[in-house]
Amino acid sequence: MPKSSFEASVEFVADINNAKDCLMSQDPTQDDPGALWFNIDLPKGHGFVAGDRVRVTVEKI
Repeated sequence: MPKSSFEASVEFVADINNAKDCLMSQDPTQDDPGALWFNIDLPKGHGFVAGDRVRVTVEKI
């Protein structure tokens, strides 16, 4: 199944509510068609902090 994967650093972790946080990485070169970034909500207790390197993989199921 088609999938895409890339690695990036967590830029910051935002407190959304008492149940979830938002991990963000926004590349400052948004005009670069090769720049990839993410913004994803996760349940509290994930353990990620700003500066952590992560791999984001998206696949069709």
